[in-house]
Amino acid sequence: MDYKLELVPIPVSDVDRAKVFYTEKVGFNADLDHRASDKFRVVQLTPPGSACSIAVGTGIVDTEPGSVQGLHLVVSDIDTARTELAERGVDVGEIRDLGGVLYAPFSDPDGNAWTLQQLPY
Repeated sequence: MDYKLELVPIPVSDVDRAKVFYTEKVGFNADLDHRASDKFRVVQLTPPGSACSIAVGTGIVDTEPGSVQGLHLVVSDIDTARTELAERGVDVGEIRDLGGVLYAPFSDPDGNAWTLQQLPY
């Protein structure tokens, strides 16, 4: 039996602002923007090359905006990834080497925390 993680809901306070951040600044693909009513909207966004997407919206989770911490975007070249994000206006922290695994943190406008990660190859 395969268990595939394919969608992670991310709580945000402003869906349109989050969609712009994740598509224009972080470079995710906008796969879906569906509004069933004033109380339900889902925007599905996928990092390039990823089998897992995130969802932001209205009426999809009850957790507080900014409460998701520690999501990792695994990249093959953290220097290039960090530069790309910074050039698009993302405030990305400095690269840290924690025993051969490289990390660079950033957050969305609500404070949901992400980390670029490069594994040793």
